[in-house]
Amino acid sequence: MSTEKRKDTSLPAGALVKRARGEDNDDSSALITLSSERSGTKNAIVGTIKRTSGLQAPVMQLTGHEGEVYSTKFDPSGQHIASGSYDRRILLWNTYGDCENYGVLKGHTNAVMEVHWSRDASQLYSCSADKTVCVWDANNGERIRRWKGHEGVVNSCQVARRGPEMVVSGSDDGCVKVWDQREKYATQNLENKYQVTAVCYSDAGDMVYSAGIDNEIKVWDLRKKEVLYTLAGHLDTVTGLTLSPDGDYLLSNSMDNTVQMWDIKPFAAGGRCLKVFEGAPHGFEKNLIRPTWSTDGTQVACGSADRSVVIWEVSTAKILYKLPGHKGCVNDVDWHPKEPIVMTGSTDKSIFLGEVKATGY
Repeated sequence: MSTEKRKDTSLPAGALVKRARGEDNDDSSALITLSSERSGTKNAIVGTIKRTSGLQAPVMQLTGHEGEVYSTKFDPSGQHIASGSYDRRILLWNTYGDCENYGVLKGHTNAVMEVHWSRDASQLYSCSADKTVCVWDANNGERIRRWKGHEGVVNSCQVARRGPEMVVSGSDDGCVKVWDQREKYATQNLENKYQVTAVCYSDAGDMVYSAGIDNEIKVWDLRKKEVLYTLAGHLDTVTGLTLSPDGDYLLSNSMDNTVQMWDIKPFAAGGRCLKVFEGAPHGFEKNLIRPTWSTDGTQVACGSADRSVVIWEVSTAKILYKLPGHKGCVNDVDWHPKEPIVMTGSTDKSIFLGEVKATGY
């Protein structure tokens, strides 16, 4: 056996190599080449992985926030991203290329809890721990409206899918308020006994779903201003609510470490709780971790306090992915509207964009 030092090679065994695009049009740019020196010849191809998105790389990390990232959202075109953070700012990013940070929206005086795009991507809606709900111009970054009325931290806000772009918000003061851009004050006020941690609009915009520390999801009729029914099943605070793309199902995440899927059609045969997804635990931080649906509704995703994001198949409730990378609790997940890209925002102050297998776009 030789005592001579093994020569330093430029690539460690089993390295991941991204091949440069050649002159020939063989679409090699869409492949990641796996190579290994141990296969006998240098850079011998042992396998290729097909790229599934237009991202510059399979995983992109976006850094710039100075505090925990609580909310991340793609705009309806999928070209832009908005993120809200504990640093009181909303940052705007490009999805593709170098993921440039092209805008900063300042004005909130406390943590930004949730952000949403308007349907035409011209405006942004945000709610904050400064007890306000704001409307922003996404093009010039100016604040258009600042609604005051809540007496506690505004934990969640959501925009109506149809009709006038009404905004619903839920707060620690126990109130669910509905806001209209043409009005200075809330047009409706629905009072709860306990703090509200998550709100969501129905597909038609005639009902609002709210949930909080009483572990129940309340379904409000906005015309009658009363609770139609409640969805009971969680054993701890509900931290996030999101509506399925077809509007028939509601996804809820709770500190009981389960994500549950509910049938919210007007007439549901049997129980309304259809599925329970497990594998994304909450931690001691008790963050408001919010789940999401894939664009075609066949998969659901949710962040976790174990620093990963979990993606389940809806039909079987089996875990498809448990994606690592973050160094802190993953607080929000969003699915790209046109490509199989998952975006996550975390307590580690960063945002990840990662491509997954196509789900049937």
